[in-house]
Amino acid sequence: MEKSVKNLNCLLADLNVFYRKLQNYHWNVKGKDFFTMHEKLEEYYDEINEQIDEVAEHILMLNSEPLGTMKDYLDNTCIVEAKNEKIDGCEVIKNIITDYTTLLKKVTEIKEEADNQKDYGTSSLMDNYISLYMKNLWMLNQTISE
Repeated sequence: MEKSVKNLNCLLADLNVFYRKLQNYHWNVKGKDFFTMHEKLEEYYDEINEQIDEVAEHILMLNSEPLGTMKDYLDNTCIVEAKNEKIDGCEVIKNIITDYTTLLKKVTEIKEEADNQKDYGTSSLMDNYISLYMKNLWMLNQTISE
């Protein structure tokens, strides 16, 4: 379970940084698709916020401690923070695609490791995220395809 907890804490760090990034984009997106993007970004960060709680509680159920400080998150994340500046909606979408791709890779790896350890609770939780991230990526990629 130690490997699962380490992986889950890295995911928790990624989710927390991604949450802040989505909020930053929500506040700073600009362009002709502002209204649509503004709403969609709020939907995404609300969804990620729920996942943060699920992952942290799952770590607690594994009798371990979830990371809880911004320093911990920044030290353990693979997600690059957003700059605090206005950004075009198309750039936001491209950046979010990169981040969801990173998250999808991570949750797939966590699932594979959990299955190897017969940690089926963790594996099952990752199934939900794999499906959701795949769907989000499909929709985001459709948005930028020509």
